[in-house]
Amino acid sequence: MGSIDAAELGSEKKPNAGKATILAFGKAFPHQLVMQEYLVDGYFKTTNCDDPELKQKLTRLCKTTTVKTRYVVMSEEILRKYPELAIEGGSTVKQRLDICNDAVTEMAVEASRACIKNWGRSISDITHLVYVSSSEARLPGGDLYLAKGLGLSPETHRVLLYFVGCSGGVAGLRVAKDIAENNPGSRVLLATSETTIIGFKPPSADRPYDLVGVALFGDGAGAMIIGSDPDPICEKPLFELHTAIQNFLPDTEKIIDGRLTEEGINFKLSRELPQIIEDNVENFCKKLIGKAGLAHKDYNQMFWAVHPGGPAILNRMEKRLNLSPEKLSSSRRALMDYGNASSNSIVYVLEYMLEESKKVRNMNEGENEWGLILAFGPGVTFEGIVARNLDV
Repeated sequence: MGSIDAAELGSEKKPNAGKATILAFGKAFPHQLVMQEYLVDGYFKTTNCDDPELKQKLTRLCKTTTVKTRYVVMSEEILRKYPELAIEGGSTVKQRLDICNDAVTEMAVEASRACIKNWGRSISDITHLVYVSSSEARLPGGDLYLAKGLGLSPETHRVLLYFVGCSGGVAGLRVAKDIAENNPGSRVLLATSETTIIGFKPPSADRPYDLVGVALFGDGAGAMIIGSDPDPICEKPLFELHTAIQNFLPDTEKIIDGRLTEEGINFKLSRELPQIIEDNVENFCKKLIGKAGLAHKDYNQMFWAVHPGGPAILNRMEKRLNLSPEKLSSSRRALMDYGNASSNSIVYVLEYMLEESKKVRNMNEGENEWGLILAFGPGVTFEGIVARNLDV
């Protein structure tokens, strides 16, 4: 956790010895693409609900989320096979888990294969696996089924992170960083996979907060390869992970509340969440960049890869930290294209960030080498990593 010396601040974007780097990305999605403009009618038709007040409320929410498209596992075929999923009060947790367990494994395998292909090395070079999901529950866990689906060596060391919510992607990155830096020569596959079927329910006046999830969340999977001291012949480092911290806010455990019940997972997001994040994000960022020795850095001279929990969170962050509008453009773009995809979202944000940094270079504009990777999840938990953009 040492401070950054002058040599590290030079113009040559070479990774520092021993520091973990992201070496490749991959992603995958289910086949169902949902256009936000058609969501309301489809959802109410599917669930046989004709409540005009709830329909009007969901219509408003769909506009305020800024989401345009999302991918979902749920389909007409699934509802024909399991019509009970659209009925209030039924005991459907077994059916949901049967669907989710298979779906998240399939997406995680696809995302991981895409990531390994982009990486360019053999799958046999993967030494560790970190798997993240809040959409399944089984023993053994999804990490084993992913390892089996990919054909990883039985000697692969596995770590499983369940029910970490929206902070799961950055939490997994923090864990992968620790593994890579403490096991020289290791290559860590980090995979995330999520589906909303685990919490799919018909609209109810008794649960108006459910409509926020209907308007906001999406499904998919993401993957990254992490390792230190990349081979210059066959590996291309994209981001260096310099310093990582995690904090939770005492007495906020009910703000993001999820319970596994006979009807699946019941989620409740408090209206106070955006305000809580706004009130605490600046101190967290100061602590994070101070630990990395970057306390002198202007926020607008850094890049910001922030989990897109929703437009209210992004707007409040932008205002509290006095960020220029373009600083959160990758997060807003990921939200627009994929919705809030929980732990997967940070993969999509970082990919967009690389794409946008290339455009900046092509326009001969100054780009930001240093930045923050941030996410917020149940706890309320703050995850943060100081990173360097190495993609030249």
